[in-house]
Amino acid sequence: MADLLLELFSEEIPARMQARAAADLKKLVTDALVDAGITYADAGALSTPRRLCLTIDGLLDKSPDLTEERKGPRVDAPEQALNGFLRGVGLTKDQLEIRDDKKGQTYYAVMQKPGRTASEILAEVLPQIIRNFPWPKSMRWGSSSLRWVRPLHSILCILSAEDGAEIVDFEIDGIESANLTAGHRFLAPQWFSVKSFAQYQTELKSAFVMLDSEERAEHIWEDAKNMAFAAGLELVEDSALLAEVAGLVEWPVVLMGDIAPDFMNLPPEVLITSMREHQKFFSVKNAKTGQIEKFITVANRTTADNGATILAGNQKVLFARLSDAKFFWENDLRIAKAGMDVWADKLTNVTFHNKLGTQAERIDRIAKLARELAPIVGADADLAAKAAKLAKADLSSEMVGEFAKLQGLMGRYYAAEAGLPDEIGAASEEHYSPLGPTDTVPSAPVSVAVAMADKLDTLTSFWAIDEKPTGSKDPFALRRAALGVIRLILENSVRVDLLKWLGAQTLAGGGGAVDLDNLLSFFHDRLKVYLKDAGIKHDVIDACLAMPRNDDFSLLVNRARALQGFRDSADGENLLQGFKRANNILTAEEKKDGVFYELDPEAKLAEDDAEKALFSALDTAQPLLDGAIKAEDFTAAMAALAALRAPIDGFFEHVQVNADSEILRRNRLCLLNRIRSVMNSVAAFEKIEG
Repeated sequence: MADLLLELFSEEIPARMQARAAADLKKLVTDALVDAGITYADAGALSTPRRLCLTIDGLLDKSPDLTEERKGPRVDAPEQALNGFLRGVGLTKDQLEIRDDKKGQTYYAVMQKPGRTASEILAEVLPQIIRNFPWPKSMRWGSSSLRWVRPLHSILCILSAEDGAEIVDFEIDGIESANLTAGHRFLAPQWFSVKSFAQYQTELKSAFVMLDSEERAEHIWEDAKNMAFAAGLELVEDSALLAEVAGLVEWPVVLMGDIAPDFMNLPPEVLITSMREHQKFFSVKNAKTGQIEKFITVANRTTADNGATILAGNQKVLFARLSDAKFFWENDLRIAKAGMDVWADKLTNVTFHNKLGTQAERIDRIAKLARELAPIVGADADLAAKAAKLAKADLSSEMVGEFAKLQGLMGRYYAAEAGLPDEIGAASEEHYSPLGPTDTVPSAPVSVAVAMADKLDTLTSFWAIDEKPTGSKDPFALRRAALGVIRLILENSVRVDLLKWLGAQTLAGGGGAVDLDNLLSFFHDRLKVYLKDAGIKHDVIDACLAMPRNDDFSLLVNRARALQGFRDSADGENLLQGFKRANNILTAEEKKDGVFYELDPEAKLAEDDAEKALFSALDTAQPLLDGAIKAEDFTAAMAALAALRAPIDGFFEHVQVNADSEILRRNRLCLLNRIRSVMNSVAAFEKIEG
């Protein structure tokens, strides 16, 4: 057994590529080893800005010996066929075996393939893997034919065991594998030899390199949090930025700097976004005021002046960046005070889609729909229409032009500056939501109306021009829009018959009629995913989707939740079996007889006590079910169904459906049809498995 250590040492790898590259390296190498017959105990991959590292423990020293047999031509075959076979297997005629089979005597080649050492196999597969590595982007340098993400300087590749370490010997475009690596670019650039992974990791840390990205991230976060706490402030959490910064440094040194007073009046979100996007700075806020007062930067080295020079340079650049943001902010405020309509008017020159017209035309449609939806969600119609008209106005602002991620949020600030009602500013910020399954759903009525109108217009517009998602492709995020509508409806308990609001619209810019059935089916697919995540089984969902008014999602989901609870109960399980039995018998007999037994069964023809009890139970359950369904009280409806369990069980236990008397048989089949119709008034039970 031996342990592999591979390090690919290069110029700085972009932070966004490091984790994927480490995972790819691990998979490609371990797959190649296993394919070659070399198994292992454990494998791990690590990355820093300058190196990809793979360690594999417990490698087999050698692949197993193999015996391979190949069937050749018959003994009496032409000589040409035999010679071709001999060339293919690399043997001579006297090395072949002759065996009897059904067609006569046949030549067989039996070849012994001795196993190869792990070192031999690695030396063969690693150059291929490195040359064909799946970087999203790669480059060549000098006269080399090798493509790598950045110029590759060295390859460390050793197999270590208790008796020492050996270099896995191979070469790629003049780069020869060795047992050498170097430390930090500035703090310890000297090369040193490596004998094992443990020694490698220890010496790298002594040479100012933290090999593990998670360790670097934790170090950054703890130091930054402690610095902020010491200043009486709070670090603004940003896990994505933390992962990125951890990929920019090998030896993280956390520094905290000041933000000039000139910028303290900027919205916190502007400061956070500007510092994050342009300089990869963390923000430090005053927890009481919410104001951003300082920043955290992460250097890649220690300095004699404890980072003072680095901070001074960063603050100088930050001042210039924030001066731009301040200019945008103050200029936008002057326009907002005069009225945001000027921004909305500019959207007449912005194309939304070449087949769907401009952003302004789209906003007109959204405003009209928001007005119609407003009474349904409890919003003022005029206010909802006005909010929709201005919801996207900040797209014309300079601040959003610089920082697209601030769209909507800046609209809230500008609406307040313009003296508009709070509902308009809130709708501007919230109407894009929810953006995903965990995003917050707006609850303010005006925001809900505008958010629903925005997403419904998106869906009907792209359906009208036949731009629907296909497979995994969804360039216009239509699945997200549909899920957003579903969450807005369900999490705000909105009652709306969706087909009414999806009506076939003839859209400006060449749109056509909307295929409503197809679009509703698309919604249902998204709803299935939503409900499955909530623990409702697919067959229960299908049983509810088959019912009338399946475009009223609140009604549908209330039915599904009640049915799932009933399905999981003992009464529900047993009653389902009774339904299946009744349905199967009835279906078979209707097919055989060529008629449907849909007439009302007559209780006077009942002979057995169990049969009479079932008539009585159905008579009792029917009005209870009708009332519960009318009141949309599906829990009560399921309770009424539960009362049928015992009478149905008793009927099948004591009564023969296919009686000798044709009158009794037909009446009992009609009774089974009544069971089916009573239960199917609650849900399509035939779609439930079991």
